[in-house]
Amino acid sequence: MFEKVLIANRGEIALRIIRACRDLGIRTVAVHSTIDSEAMHVRLADESVCIGPPAPRDSYLSMAALVSAASVAGADAIHPGLGFLAENATFAQVVTDHGFTFIGPSPDHIATMGDKIAAKAAMVEVGISPVPGSDAAVESDAEAARIAEEIGYPVLVKAAAGGGGRGMQIAREPTILAPALALARREAAGAFGDSRVFIEKFIEKPRHIEIQILADSYGNAVHLGERDCSIQRRHQKVIEESPSPVLDDAVRAEIGARAATAVRQLGYLGAGTLEFLFDGRDFHFIEMNTRLQVEHPVTEMVTGVDLVREQLTIAAGGKLQFGQDDVRFDGHAIECRVNAEDARTFVPSPGRVREYHPPGGPGVRVDSALFAGCMVPPHYDSLIAKLIVHGPDRPTAVARLARALDEYVIEGIDTNLELHRGIAGDRDFSSGAYDIHWLERWMDGA
Repeated sequence: MFEKVLIANRGEIALRIIRACRDLGIRTVAVHSTIDSEAMHVRLADESVCIGPPAPRDSYLSMAALVSAASVAGADAIHPGLGFLAENATFAQVVTDHGFTFIGPSPDHIATMGDKIAAKAAMVEVGISPVPGSDAAVESDAEAARIAEEIGYPVLVKAAAGGGGRGMQIAREPTILAPALALARREAAGAFGDSRVFIEKFIEKPRHIEIQILADSYGNAVHLGERDCSIQRRHQKVIEESPSPVLDDAVRAEIGARAATAVRQLGYLGAGTLEFLFDGRDFHFIEMNTRLQVEHPVTEMVTGVDLVREQLTIAAGGKLQFGQDDVRFDGHAIECRVNAEDARTFVPSPGRVREYHPPGGPGVRVDSALFAGCMVPPHYDSLIAKLIVHGPDRPTAVARLARALDEYVIEGIDTNLELHRGIAGDRDFSSGAYDIHWLERWMDGA
């Protein structure tokens, strides 16, 4: 096992990794920008290194600063967390080239899965079916029109690189396709430096289902069930839960086994997530995330598996200590992403937290680096906490979610807690009757 791990991230995910390392007796090195010098992850790590000014490009996105910090601190390995450089193949290669262990998959797998076109091709090779559409980037509007006619409107134009909803445009009829292509290419070029786009069939009311997997270097791979991430706005997840209200045990076992088999055939290493659109009958692959997910706690709550601990163990050359038959699913878990933002406009709301009181009680977990008096900087993602609840069944989990949201106090900045309270009290949410477009419809009518 590693003696010292540098965490190339900040906020709640850095704190989460510190705790897993401490459970394993691993010393930790926190990195921070100048504005994060008093942050909770810095306070709780064994040591810390300042890596630059607040702007991400000069600190958390600076490969040179991160590798230098690991060298100065004498770290054995670097954990990228999520966001920032977590899915950057170049960073993974730089870490390895400088003699550190990258706690994640190989640079080749990161690169392949980071390109949606290459990812689709790789999954087809191992028997996973993607959403119907183009096999490669479309080279012209004429080619796009031909493919759209073949698969039928409406279609979705998507950026080949990146994610988060950027570079995505819907075309519901032929006259809209050319403008959608132009806009998607501009957005993709601006956001990712890559203007390539491809076309997929637009599925009207799907569920967004993802499968969590773990794989070691000995050919072992397991799935840890699914997460339903269908409550989202502009392709950004807002609430996730496990298990999905619309899958039964047989369907869960089937898609989980297919996912585990696929990553085993790919020779994948570590934690990863295969994401699908589920139309009520078929699963259509859309992408694979080669890192820890924001919503990983719901899987931990229903399986009892510490995903960060497993990442560390696998990266250190360890073998999975359990097989698929050992994985047990217990109860139901739901996660709310608590963001520092206006609940209606989603405009970020940085500032100083005046009062902070997280909820507690049976089945309640809060992953956050907030404390009263701390500063939420304007330079980074607006996610400030994750509220996770667990119960023996979904109705109990929903009731606990409502209770926990009522208890949660964050003052001094705007948050989306009221949005979550509204969703938790809605009949459609309580019954599980929602799809990936439900939240936007709900907000338009709220």
